[in-house]
Amino acid sequence: MKTTMAELQRLSAIEFRAAEKHDFSLLLDNVRSLLNVGSVFRTADAFRAEKIYLSGITGTPPHRDITKTALGADDTVAWQYVPEPAALVQGLRQNPHLRVVAVEQTHRSIGLPAFRPAPGEHYLFIFGNEVEGVQESLLHQADICLEIPQFGTKHSLNISVAAGVVCWDFLYKKYFQE
Repeated sequence: MKTTMAELQRLSAIEFRAAEKHDFSLLLDNVRSLLNVGSVFRTADAFRAEKIYLSGITGTPPHRDITKTALGADDTVAWQYVPEPAALVQGLRQNPHLRVVAVEQTHRSIGLPAFRPAPGEHYLFIFGNEVEGVQESLLHQADICLEIPQFGTKHSLNISVAAGVVCWDFLYKKYFQE
């Protein structure tokens, strides 16, 4: 028998906004699909991310295509549009505990299995355009580049899928692994 909604004990929107968030945020830069944006909002809600930053051509709420996949998470997850993502990262670096992580295939990427979140650190995970990936200026600001191992013929995952994998991996390693 399936678990009922009452048994799941989900937070209300008001409770979610007041709840303590996990120590990571997401930056979506030049993400062209509004459906992907909405899906990442839903993922951020599921894993209680602190915030989503939207930049470049990335669409912003309210928009019906974002709402379609966000299922209300666009109303619960804190978000901010920033025109210049490099300036955002530079400003966020005022926090000495911030670690900037670009999710991208580069010559210096480490595989996601090797990534270990450090205690007491806050993480900003950067996801780029569906075709071009994370822009070079942001890669230069990253402390770490993460690559999700893949074993098929394709060279990348959909951004919303990649965000879900990275968020789950981060929380699992930080809070559930001993």
